[in-house]
Amino acid sequence: MINYFTKYKIIFYLSNFILMFEYLFPGSFLGCIIFNNCKIQPQLTADFLISTNHLYSFLIISTIGFLTYKNSKKIIYLSVYLIVISILLELFHNFIPNRSFEIGDLFGNLVGVIIAIIGFNLFKKYENIKN
Repeated sequence: MINYFTKYKIIFYLSNFILMFEYLFPGSFLGCIIFNNCKIQPQLTADFLISTNHLYSFLIISTIGFLTYKNSKKIIYLSVYLIVISILLELFHNFIPNRSFEIGDLFGNLVGVIIAIIGFNLFKKYENIKN
């Protein structure tokens, strides 16, 4: 299963496109589909200090990215890309109608990426010890 992502990089590219589309859509695209109201954002779990929807989104996209490029020498570039995009996409909410910048969303994005980075590094260490 893990090698599936390395073989089909299109999954990572497509998931990036979907994430950017959802982030840059004026209002909530998922709300338009699910509730027939673009102003309602579906909530998976309750927020605590950070936005859990944003945490889940960036945890998934980061995990797919690390599984896609796990054997590549470009892991540092991927990590920087994920951190930069998590910040930029949230900053763009200042300029998109019906969207707003929220610090909890920004931290949710960053925590999702950081958890994936830590998990990937632990996975690589375990893999090295195993071999």
